[in-house]
Amino acid sequence: MATAKTLQPRIISSFLGNSNSIRSTQPLPHLFRFHLGRRHVSMQLSRTLSGLTNLLFNTRNVDEVIDGKRKRLKPGHVSPRRPVPAHITKPPYVESFNVPGISSGLEIHDEDGVERMRASGRLAARVREYAGTLVKPGVTTDEIDEAVHNMIIENGAYPSPLGYGGFPKSVCTSVNECICHGIPDSRPLEDGDIINIDVTVYLNGYHGDTSATFFCGDVDEKAKKLVQVTKESLDKAISICGPGVEYKKIGKIIHDHADKYKYGVVRQFVGHGIGRVFHADPVVLHFRNNEAGRMVLNQTFTIEPMLTIGSRKPVMWDDNWTVVTEDASLSAQFEHTILITKDGAEILTDC
Repeated sequence: MATAKTLQPRIISSFLGNSNSIRSTQPLPHLFRFHLGRRHVSMQLSRTLSGLTNLLFNTRNVDEVIDGKRKRLKPGHVSPRRPVPAHITKPPYVESFNVPGISSGLEIHDEDGVERMRASGRLAARVREYAGTLVKPGVTTDEIDEAVHNMIIENGAYPSPLGYGGFPKSVCTSVNECICHGIPDSRPLEDGDIINIDVTVYLNGYHGDTSATFFCGDVDEKAKKLVQVTKESLDKAISICGPGVEYKKIGKIIHDHADKYKYGVVRQFVGHGIGRVFHADPVVLHFRNNEAGRMVLNQTFTIEPMLTIGSRKPVMWDDNWTVVTEDASLSAQFEHTILITKDGAEILTDC
């Protein structure tokens, strides 16, 4: 469990703030808060304790059955951090031990930068798809992390999450009600689970970022529909991107599609610019908004909608990373890194 000694921002996707703040089981968690109407991300020290602490961690409730079949997610054992060979180039935040935030300003790529982004995106996509083949009942998320770690290293790249703000693993594995930032651990996957695997690689000085939600064994139709609609919302958002398009149109098309199925759209996590730095402008909102800003030729950013069957309100575990739905309802996510081209958008993390 995180303690008061480790009060550092522990965010991979950046948080944004609105009237529905994250509730945390950590007594004094640091959170990134994005202020609507202001083009920056700042730090917010929340003093609100979660009313769900006992529900999540009380021994009487940790095995509570949800929907008559699956058990509420609970923390497993986290293995030691895996080593990275010295010859692998590491992002600056790993060597400096500083906690990076959102870098201001758009990164517009030249021809060489575009090719490097394509290379990092291709590798991230390959790793994501390989990780998906490992999803089977009985396999632990730590085993998936080990496989992902080794594949990235073998391809001369660095697993971007490892050491980012202290994150202890090389990939995020978010199971069932986990919205995002799940830490791989000893929990075996179970028949009927859904799992989001979020992969980011740092190759030749550039990050490629992608995620997908996979089925474990025999998944029920309700979960399958959520995953399908979440993927559709990402595809629809990408389809409208191009030079001069307002970023806010991304949020509208995702929110409109989710509304058709009465799914919640998680607001506290955003897409982001990506390139030589992991997280940069623009901040991409996945819900209806009136934020200013338009897409620019040769920029790269992620779109990563997270939809829920029930409550869209997130609760953070005491590890200061894992974020789950307030009511333990299922959540799904998909993510691509895209390049804005003269003809629209190129998906850099497609296979």
